[in-house]
Amino acid sequence: MAKMIHSMVRVLDEARSIEFYQKAFGLSVAERLDFDTFTLIYLSNDESEFELELTVNKGRADAYNPGDGYGHLAVSVSDLDSEHQRFTDLGLNPGKIIDFNRDGALLARFFFATDPDGYKIEVLQRHGRYK
Repeated sequence: MAKMIHSMVRVLDEARSIEFYQKAFGLSVAERLDFDTFTLIYLSNDESEFELELTVNKGRADAYNPGDGYGHLAVSVSDLDSEHQRFTDLGLNPGKIIDFNRDGALLARFFFATDPDGYKIEVLQRHGRYK
């Protein structure tokens, strides 16, 4: 059976992206692999083995366009309200908290954050299938 191990996003500014993901999600550099034309940075934390791979293409000056095919990454937290306040206090400009109901029952509580390159990250309250 396949095991998901990482997702990759292309970023323009390595330091800015690492700072964002560290502040927002407590991710730190697990490994950094430097090549002639690009650098791969794997970010992780103790909550999961799943990693986020940042790819920095050297010499690129123009911002990436996530396009209309990109959806979002998702993380779960134990206290959504506290995380939303923490994001606000850090100046990370989270979206509003949304209570998403289906058939009269709470399906999910979440907000979205946007990284420095425009990628959306959904922050979900641990509940139901969103553990």
